[in-house]
Amino acid sequence: MLVALSVVEQRLDAVRLVLAGATVTEVAARVGVSRQTLHGWLSRYLAEGVAGLVDRSRRPNSCPHRCNGDVEVVVVEMRRKHPGWGAKRIRMQLLKAGGGAVVPAERTINRILSRHGLLDHKARKRRRESFKRWQRDAPMQLWQMDIVGGVMIIDTATRGLREAKVVTGVDDHSRYCVIAKVVARPTGRAVCLALAEALAKFGVPEEILTDNGKQFTDRFGKGGEVLFDKICRLNGIAHRLTAPASPTTTGKVERFHLTLRRELLDGHKLFESLDQAQAALDVFVADYNGERPHQALDLKQPVSPRQRFTPTPQAERALVELWVPPTLTPVLTAGHVDDTAGEALAAGEYQGGPIEFDKVVPASGNMWVAHRQFWLGPRRAGLVARFWANCDLIHISIAGARVKTLRSHLSVTDLAKLIAQGAVPAGPAPLPGIEDGAALEVERVVSNAGLISLANKQILVAERLGGIAVGVRIEEQTLLFFDITTRELLRTRPNPLTREQALRLRGVRPAGPPPRPSQEPVRIQRRASDTGVIVVAGQKVALGRTHRGQEVEIFVSETTLAIHLPGQDVRTIRRTTTQPIRNIKADRPRTVPSVS
Repeated sequence: MLVALSVVEQRLDAVRLVLAGATVTEVAARVGVSRQTLHGWLSRYLAEGVAGLVDRSRRPNSCPHRCNGDVEVVVVEMRRKHPGWGAKRIRMQLLKAGGGAVVPAERTINRILSRHGLLDHKARKRRRESFKRWQRDAPMQLWQMDIVGGVMIIDTATRGLREAKVVTGVDDHSRYCVIAKVVARPTGRAVCLALAEALAKFGVPEEILTDNGKQFTDRFGKGGEVLFDKICRLNGIAHRLTAPASPTTTGKVERFHLTLRRELLDGHKLFESLDQAQAALDVFVADYNGERPHQALDLKQPVSPRQRFTPTPQAERALVELWVPPTLTPVLTAGHVDDTAGEALAAGEYQGGPIEFDKVVPASGNMWVAHRQFWLGPRRAGLVARFWANCDLIHISIAGARVKTLRSHLSVTDLAKLIAQGAVPAGPAPLPGIEDGAALEVERVVSNAGLISLANKQILVAERLGGIAVGVRIEEQTLLFFDITTRELLRTRPNPLTREQALRLRGVRPAGPPPRPSQEPVRIQRRASDTGVIVVAGQKVALGRTHRGQEVEIFVSETTLAIHLPGQDVRTIRRTTTQPIRNIKADRPRTVPSVS
């Protein structure tokens, strides 16, 4: 039976053979080791016995480049005091402390932490290289803003808990925290108060990047303009929005949230009031901005955000006045923010007279003012509409050009609320008042049947204009239909309305300049009679019996008729009448009582 011998037993047998009289050379060859190794076994056996034949550590007795023991103690103590600090942060703190000691490298610190069981090895969910890193070239070019929770407030009377939020903002270039405001509820007004305080303290940045929260935008709502958008627009700030579900786009402020949770909120005792939470947050922000080194600014030397951040100089701020909504101005002046105050806090009283205010046209083209809808169409989306309003009329202008005038539904109370929300006293109206006997205008959408309704009367315009909004100029005897954008004359019809009926029409306003006739030939169709005759604007044209019953196309200009005959060249003849074109299609339209 074969028995496997251990390494120690094999060495012991070799030593016994030498002690029994065999030569070292013969035994070393039999065992398969060198003579020097066998001499070593023999010496260790004679000195220590069988225990000397056990494998020994090959570790050197000393290591000249090993980290100093005192430094290792400091590293371990830092880690135990701040469990969230990694090797980079610990190294930055050692560099900042100085003292003349050699600061170990990041890998050395990781090995120290690993030896003491203070390093938790976790696999990354995503490689660092897969992220696209970007940064602005200078401070005050871009701020990133967001809202974070986790501030727990305890009511000392009822012992009930409630969660407060923190409105945060970070400068993209320097990582300097420009906004850190504890609020009871993250309403749009509370967020705008925090922004307004930062703008007054540091100046106006070029851009602000946020997510799609309702406090910041109405992008996924009705598509209008919220107060945050208005502050940005009137102060010349470009408001950037992230794509939905893309938190890495605002990664700098999200990283600030992680630091805030680790170093302040996690493990902190409950706060007894908002003021106490704000005081603790102010201390943290002061340390974050001025003392804490930021690895993204410099990986080799400790650099704090304050060293990279420069606010807008006071001389530049004085050149352009900061616009703040009147609802926020008295709060900023008093230096106190009431987060639970209503949205309708007024800076002043309504003094009477017309007012003006701006609104951005949403993607849908629908705007709402005092619970009433104003339709401007999707083609005007993104444009700034200027409202001039009193209790009688509302004028809407875009880029200085009036686009719509409507009867006002606003009361004095509505005007006062609009003043409180940022409206200002208005100058003269874009249009003069309606004078006796002057022409009037309204806008209507042509139905699919080519009709519009005026004072309960159905008036034929043209079937080909179905679904299109047209302007109607109401003169004493005539209705002139024109394109709203170009004011090109489209049709003329007799006026069946009295002056009193016209003045009561919805959306009536003083008429602008008369519409211009089209300079291009009008394309019409006619069907030849049994004798081969067509009638165009009261002018009879004989085509010949060979064309009887055929439908032909005619281009009518002021002086000529260009007739396109099937299978033949174009026949051009002189126009002998000045009557307007009343019918476009070849087939006769149905009879309408109000059209002659």
